[in-house]
Amino acid sequence: MKGILGLLRAKTAGERPREDNTDSVLFSTAFAGQGVDESMLVPWEARAVEIGAKRLPVSRGGKLLQGLWARDKYMAHLNKDAVERMERFFEFAAVPSNRDVIRQDEYGNFMVVLLTGTIAVDRVQPWGEHLRLAETRPGDILGEMSLLDSGIRFSACTTLTDCEIAVLSAEALDDMMTKDPQLAASLIALLARKLSLRLRVVSARLSENQK
Repeated sequence: MKGILGLLRAKTAGERPREDNTDSVLFSTAFAGQGVDESMLVPWEARAVEIGAKRLPVSRGGKLLQGLWARDKYMAHLNKDAVERMERFFEFAAVPSNRDVIRQDEYGNFMVVLLTGTIAVDRVQPWGEHLRLAETRPGDILGEMSLLDSGIRFSACTTLTDCEIAVLSAEALDDMMTKDPQLAASLIALLARKLSLRLRVVSARLSENQK
Protein backbone atom coordinates (compact mmCIF):
# COMPACT_ATOMS: atom_id res chain seq x y z
CA MET A 1 0.00 0.00 0.00
CA LYS A 2 2.84 2.43 0.63
CA GLY A 3 3.72 2.43 -3.06
CA ILE A 4 0.12 3.06 -4.08
CA LEU A 5 -0.35 5.90 -1.60
CA GLY A 6 2.99 7.35 -2.65
CA LEU A 7 1.86 7.37 -6.25
CA LEU A 8 -1.38 9.09 -5.26
CA ARG A 9 0.51 11.75 -3.32
CA ALA A 10 2.87 12.33 -6.23
CA LYS A 11 0.05 12.61 -8.75
CA THR A 12 -1.94 14.94 -6.52
CA ALA A 13 1.11 17.17 -6.15
CA GLY A 14 1.83 17.01 -9.86
CA GLU A 15 5.18 15.29 -9.39
CA ARG A 16 6.67 12.36 -11.23
CA PRO A 17 6.14 9.22 -9.10
CA ARG A 18 9.30 7.68 -7.73
CA GLU A 19 9.96 4.22 -9.07
CA ASP A 20 10.25 1.64 -6.34
CA ASN A 21 10.62 -1.99 -7.26
CA THR A 22 9.98 -3.16 -3.71
CA ASP A 23 6.27 -2.36 -3.83
CA SER A 24 3.84 -2.37 -6.74
CA VAL A 25 2.03 0.91 -7.35
CA LEU A 26 -0.70 -0.70 -9.46
CA PHE A 27 -3.58 -2.78 -8.13
CA SER A 28 -3.81 -4.63 -11.44
CA THR A 29 -0.21 -5.91 -11.10
CA ALA A 30 -0.11 -6.39 -7.33
CA PHE A 31 -1.04 -10.08 -7.60
CA ALA A 32 2.09 -10.80 -9.64
CA GLY A 33 4.13 -9.21 -6.87
CA GLN A 34 2.57 -11.68 -4.44
CA GLY A 35 3.64 -14.61 -6.60
CA VAL A 36 0.11 -15.41 -7.78
CA ASP A 37 -0.16 -17.24 -11.10
CA GLU A 38 -2.25 -15.12 -13.47
CA SER A 39 -4.34 -18.18 -14.35
CA MET A 40 -5.53 -18.31 -10.72
CA LEU A 41 -7.16 -14.88 -10.96
CA VAL A 42 -10.92 -14.69 -11.48
CA PRO A 43 -11.67 -11.29 -13.05
CA TRP A 44 -15.16 -9.86 -13.10
CA GLU A 45 -15.47 -10.34 -16.87
CA ALA A 46 -15.13 -14.13 -16.44
CA ARG A 47 -17.37 -14.30 -13.36
CA ALA A 48 -20.06 -12.19 -15.06
CA VAL A 49 -20.32 -14.68 -17.93
CA GLU A 50 -20.28 -17.63 -15.55
CA ILE A 51 -23.16 -16.35 -13.39
CA GLY A 52 -25.26 -14.89 -16.18
CA ALA A 53 -24.89 -11.26 -15.12
CA LYS A 54 -26.57 -8.72 -17.39
CA ARG A 55 -25.24 -5.22 -17.93
CA LEU A 56 -27.22 -2.54 -16.09
CA PRO A 57 -27.57 0.98 -17.57
CA VAL A 58 -25.19 3.46 -15.94
CA SER A 59 -28.13 5.83 -15.50
CA ARG A 60 -29.83 3.36 -13.16
CA GLY A 61 -26.72 1.94 -11.49
CA GLY A 62 -25.24 5.38 -10.86
CA LYS A 63 -28.48 6.70 -9.37
CA LEU A 64 -28.72 3.74 -6.99
CA LEU A 65 -25.07 4.11 -5.95
CA GLN A 66 -25.48 7.82 -5.29
CA GLY A 67 -28.59 7.29 -3.16
CA LEU A 68 -27.05 4.51 -1.07
CA TRP A 69 -23.70 6.19 -0.44
CA ALA A 70 -25.39 9.47 0.45
CA ARG A 71 -26.98 7.64 3.41
CA ASP A 72 -23.85 5.74 4.44
CA LYS A 73 -22.00 7.04 7.49
CA TYR A 74 -18.59 6.79 5.81
CA MET A 75 -19.21 6.86 2.06
CA ALA A 76 -21.26 10.06 2.47
CA HIS A 77 -17.89 11.81 2.73
CA LEU A 78 -17.93 11.48 -1.06
CA ASN A 79 -20.28 14.21 -2.25
CA LYS A 80 -22.62 13.89 -5.22
CA ASP A 81 -20.04 15.32 -7.62
CA ALA A 82 -17.42 12.81 -6.44
CA VAL A 83 -19.76 9.84 -6.88
CA GLU A 84 -20.78 11.05 -10.32
CA ARG A 85 -17.11 11.27 -11.30
CA MET A 86 -16.61 7.78 -9.94
CA GLU A 87 -19.48 6.19 -11.89
CA ARG A 88 -17.49 5.90 -15.11
CA PHE A 89 -15.00 3.58 -13.40
CA PHE A 90 -17.70 1.14 -12.22
CA GLU A 91 -19.54 -1.56 -14.12
CA PHE A 92 -23.19 -2.08 -13.22
CA ALA A 93 -24.91 -5.45 -13.51
CA ALA A 94 -28.04 -7.43 -12.66
CA VAL A 95 -27.38 -10.90 -11.20
CA PRO A 96 -29.93 -13.71 -10.75
CA SER A 97 -30.49 -15.37 -7.37
CA ASN A 98 -28.37 -18.28 -6.13
CA ARG A 99 -25.21 -17.22 -7.96
CA ASP A 100 -21.71 -17.08 -6.47
CA VAL A 101 -20.49 -13.57 -7.17
CA ILE A 102 -17.36 -14.27 -5.07
CA ARG A 103 -16.00 -17.66 -3.96
CA GLN A 104 -13.95 -18.41 -0.88
CA ASP A 105 -10.21 -19.04 -1.35
CA GLU A 106 -10.07 -17.80 -4.94
CA TYR A 107 -8.03 -14.84 -6.14
CA GLY A 108 -10.15 -12.03 -7.50
CA ASN A 109 -9.35 -8.51 -8.59
CA PHE A 110 -12.69 -6.78 -8.15
CA MET A 111 -15.02 -5.56 -5.41
CA VAL A 112 -18.80 -5.37 -5.39
CA VAL A 113 -21.27 -2.81 -4.04
CA LEU A 114 -24.74 -4.28 -3.51
CA LEU A 115 -27.35 -1.93 -4.96
CA THR A 116 -30.55 -3.97 -4.58
CA GLY A 117 -31.39 -7.41 -3.19
CA THR A 118 -29.62 -9.59 -0.62
CA ILE A 119 -26.28 -11.40 -0.72
CA ALA A 120 -25.19 -14.03 1.80
CA VAL A 121 -21.62 -14.02 3.08
CA ASP A 122 -20.56 -17.54 4.10
CA ARG A 123 -17.30 -19.10 5.22
CA VAL A 124 -16.27 -22.73 5.49
CA GLN A 125 -14.00 -23.08 8.51
CA PRO A 126 -10.79 -25.16 8.27
CA TRP A 127 -12.49 -27.91 10.30
CA GLY A 128 -15.41 -28.06 7.87
CA GLU A 129 -18.05 -26.00 9.68
CA HIS A 130 -20.20 -23.80 7.47
CA LEU A 131 -20.71 -20.38 9.01
CA ARG A 132 -22.97 -17.59 7.76
CA LEU A 133 -21.19 -14.35 8.53
CA ALA A 134 -23.82 -11.96 7.22
CA GLU A 135 -26.76 -11.32 4.94
CA THR A 136 -25.91 -8.04 3.31
CA ARG A 137 -28.17 -5.14 2.50
CA PRO A 138 -28.02 -2.53 -0.27
CA GLY A 139 -25.01 -0.27 0.13
CA ASP A 140 -22.76 -2.98 1.57
CA ILE A 141 -19.34 -3.48 -0.04
CA LEU A 142 -17.93 -6.96 -0.68
CA GLY A 143 -14.54 -8.20 -1.85
CA GLU A 144 -12.59 -4.99 -1.21
CA MET A 145 -10.04 -6.81 0.93
CA SER A 146 -8.66 -8.80 -2.02
CA LEU A 147 -8.77 -5.69 -4.19
CA LEU A 148 -6.65 -3.77 -1.69
CA ASP A 149 -4.19 -6.43 -0.51
CA SER A 150 -4.03 -9.00 -3.34
CA GLY A 151 -4.95 -11.79 -0.92
CA ILE A 152 -7.31 -14.71 -1.37
CA ARG A 153 -11.03 -14.33 -0.78
CA PHE A 154 -11.94 -14.82 2.90
CA SER A 155 -15.54 -15.87 2.26
CA ALA A 156 -18.10 -16.67 -0.41
CA CYS A 157 -20.76 -14.16 -1.49
CA THR A 158 -23.93 -15.69 -2.96
CA THR A 159 -27.04 -13.89 -4.16
CA LEU A 160 -30.13 -14.88 -2.15
CA THR A 161 -32.41 -12.84 -4.43
CA ASP A 162 -32.13 -11.19 -7.80
CA CYS A 163 -29.58 -8.42 -7.23
CA GLU A 164 -28.21 -5.31 -8.87
CA ILE A 165 -24.56 -4.57 -8.19
CA ALA A 166 -21.77 -2.12 -8.95
CA VAL A 167 -18.35 -3.62 -9.67
CA LEU A 168 -14.94 -1.94 -9.40
CA SER A 169 -12.00 -3.83 -10.88
CA ALA A 170 -8.30 -3.40 -10.17
CA GLU A 171 -7.79 -2.06 -13.69
CA ALA A 172 -10.53 0.52 -13.19
CA LEU A 173 -9.05 1.56 -9.84
CA ASP A 174 -5.66 2.03 -11.52
CA ASP A 175 -7.40 4.12 -14.18
CA MET A 176 -9.01 6.25 -11.46
CA MET A 177 -5.60 6.74 -9.82
CA THR A 178 -4.24 8.06 -13.11
CA LYS A 179 -7.16 10.25 -14.15
CA ASP A 180 -8.52 11.43 -10.78
CA PRO A 181 -5.96 10.68 -8.04
CA GLN A 182 -7.66 12.73 -5.33
CA LEU A 183 -10.88 10.82 -5.88
CA ALA A 184 -9.00 7.49 -5.80
CA ALA A 185 -7.23 8.46 -2.57
CA SER A 186 -10.55 9.34 -0.93
CA LEU A 187 -12.13 6.07 -2.02
CA ILE A 188 -9.18 3.95 -0.81
CA ALA A 189 -9.19 5.66 2.58
CA LEU A 190 -12.92 5.10 3.04
CA LEU A 191 -12.71 1.47 1.93
CA ALA A 192 -9.88 0.82 4.37
CA ARG A 193 -11.91 2.37 7.20
CA LYS A 194 -15.03 0.34 6.44
CA LEU A 195 -12.98 -2.83 5.99
CA SER A 196 -11.28 -2.39 9.35
CA LEU A 197 -14.58 -2.01 11.15
CA ARG A 198 -16.11 -5.02 9.38
CA LEU A 199 -13.13 -7.25 10.14
CA ARG A 200 -13.47 -6.40 13.82
CA VAL A 201 -17.11 -7.51 13.74
CA VAL A 202 -16.28 -10.73 11.87
CA SER A 203 -13.38 -11.49 14.22
CA ALA A 204 -15.68 -11.11 17.23
CA ARG A 205 -18.26 -13.35 15.54
CA LEU A 206 -15.70 -16.08 14.85
CA SER A 207 -14.34 -15.88 18.40
CA GLU A 208 -17.85 -16.29 19.84
CA ASN A 209 -18.49 -19.23 17.55
CA GLN A 210 -15.41 -21.07 18.82
CA LYS A 211 -16.40 -20.86 22.50
